[in-house]
Amino acid sequence: MSEHRSRARHRRPAKLLAVGLPLALAGAGVTMYGTDFVSPRATAATAATAAAAPAWATATADGFASVDALGQNGTYGGRDGRTVTVRTQADLERYATAAEPYVIVVAGTITMNPVGKEIKVASDKTIVGSGTSGHIVGGGFFLGPGVHNVIIRNLTIRDAYQGIWNDKEHDFDAIQMDGAHHVWIDHNDLRNMADGLIDVRKDSTYVTVSWNKLSQNNKTFGIGWTENVTTDITIHHNWIRETEQRNPSTDNAAHAHLYNNFLEDVANTGITSSYGNYARGATRMVLENSSFQGIRNPVIKDATATIVQRGNVFSGTSGRNESGGTAFDPKAYYPYTLDKAADVPSLLKSGTGPRATIGTTATAASTKAAAATTLTVAKDGTGQYRTVQAAVNAIPANNPSRVVVSIKPGTYRETVKVPSDKPHVTFQGTGGSRKDTVIVYDNAAGTRKPDGSGTYGTSGSATVAVEADDFQARNLTISNDFDERANQSLSGHQAVALRTAADRILLDGVIVEGDQDTLLLDTAAKDKLGRVRVTGSYIVGNVDFVFGRATAVIDRSVITLKKRWDGTSAGYVTAPSTAANRKGFLIADSTVNGAVSDRSFSLGRPWHAGGDASLDPQTTVRNTTLSAAIRTTPWTDMSGFSWKDDRFAEYRNTGPGSGPASSNRPHLTDTQAADQEITDWLSGWTPTAS
Repeated sequence: MSEHRSRARHRRPAKLLAVGLPLALAGAGVTMYGTDFVSPRATAATAATAAAAPAWATATADGFASVDALGQNGTYGGRDGRTVTVRTQADLERYATAAEPYVIVVAGTITMNPVGKEIKVASDKTIVGSGTSGHIVGGGFFLGPGVHNVIIRNLTIRDAYQGIWNDKEHDFDAIQMDGAHHVWIDHNDLRNMADGLIDVRKDSTYVTVSWNKLSQNNKTFGIGWTENVTTDITIHHNWIRETEQRNPSTDNAAHAHLYNNFLEDVANTGITSSYGNYARGATRMVLENSSFQGIRNPVIKDATATIVQRGNVFSGTSGRNESGGTAFDPKAYYPYTLDKAADVPSLLKSGTGPRATIGTTATAASTKAAAATTLTVAKDGTGQYRTVQAAVNAIPANNPSRVVVSIKPGTYRETVKVPSDKPHVTFQGTGGSRKDTVIVYDNAAGTRKPDGSGTYGTSGSATVAVEADDFQARNLTISNDFDERANQSLSGHQAVALRTAADRILLDGVIVEGDQDTLLLDTAAKDKLGRVRVTGSYIVGNVDFVFGRATAVIDRSVITLKKRWDGTSAGYVTAPSTAANRKGFLIADSTVNGAVSDRSFSLGRPWHAGGDASLDPQTTVRNTTLSAAIRTTPWTDMSGFSWKDDRFAEYRNTGPGSGPASSNRPHLTDTQAADQEITDWLSGWTPTAS
């Protein structure tokens, strides 16, 4: 195909799509999730329902998989079909090979027989793992000529390896496609296969590969392998680690757009990279804002290929690092938003692979619940409402079922309150990134109210205030942009972006950003339980910017430290005000970093709100990467209360900001840590995005 025809065939106005994790995390990256419906028949191997599809089942792809071409309008998988749950190979094959569309939820481990079998997937399918439990062992999937509109998400596909490193005999791939088009591979964990983890062959095109973890393999990801210059592919937010070759290798691709990927080769391990991104033949590649650590020959190209590099970061790499020629403008085909290359490693470590909230199974009783109501918000008037608050106001009091406030891309400068009599509300940004939809305002504690009745106070300064149970937010940014520098005469610079004062709050794939007191995680009253889970998200601030008395988990997220208004570095991550005999804050499997001075931030201090000595503040930080910004004595006193009288501890943290246990740096024992897991914090509540 000529260059002219290759460009002309998909030239169209860019459109914004509801897509996967930014946050993320996605996405992240973020993803849209929901609830699978399961038949109450305990003996059934499968379950299906004619009920409205859950949100994650209606998610659509970004990148080249979103482009309208070859008679297919984007990639949305089996959203128009029934949702079925499978636990056996026979049932997986039955639905994956069927002619009609299906959303197929893999709920458990399926071991392929014979080893190496690749199930032949038909068109119009979504195959998704139920939480983190969906495993395909010893085999994978094959998409043959003409197969189209397929989504493979949230699965672990592993262990077809036959003991031969450079295996020429066993073509046992995790995902192979020959002549397929419009395919989205998202949030999977692919590893230890006999041949490739992903093979996009024989003119397969309109493919997006996003938010996957690809590891422990010789041949990672091969693309092309014909003389035709046909394939259009987007590869973004993938963590490729401990792999030798094809990371990826791209042969004769018409358009290969790679961005925000993390290629990592850890020293002194059994697998050594031979090369990273490779443009072969007539490939035209755009490579943006990716991170390469320890990779030999990180970027190479044939003399006939072109690579345009922008914003990539290389650390500990060696050998060839090449670019040259002209390529193409990806934004001529679809919209996208770049994350900073410096943030990519921590973002992808926390955001790639299967997510616990995708494809999760509801109880049988859930099948009787009413389908979610959707209210659309758009600044330009193309929705039902122009402001988020107007949509919230339209929700009837004591609504019995989920209401999704679908917010189109834009900056919404307003304050929003979800009152206590409006539970089950979801704020869902519909842009390609959580940065596309922003709710922002600039009230501070000392800001005077327009009616002259006084100042807002800290809790009243919130841009978004949530007082209703079962609230969720995904794929958007909530910000307070109060300008401290311009308001030095104002008394009270605390400026909350988001305040929650309710139970069962899920924040998945969002950005919450501000300066002092960014995220107030509270409860309706001192004696009320308020459980919160923040996952796959960014939290940005400088002083006490995660604070309150809620029982809150922050996991698989990036906590970003920022300088004060005057350019100085000093601050505190958490300020819990936990009631006695309650759990406080748990930060797990996350990253704490930021462009601030070394040893300038504390992990937390005890907030005895109102001087209440009965409180027992708690923060535990575990299995988290700490930058050098964290002080060697990471906890400090507050308002006359000693942190040593309350509950502050670490467990198995890493990074330059971590340190050994001491009297000034308590660590949990293994036994203590066993009682401080996420499930202990959530007390019987299993968050399920919907």
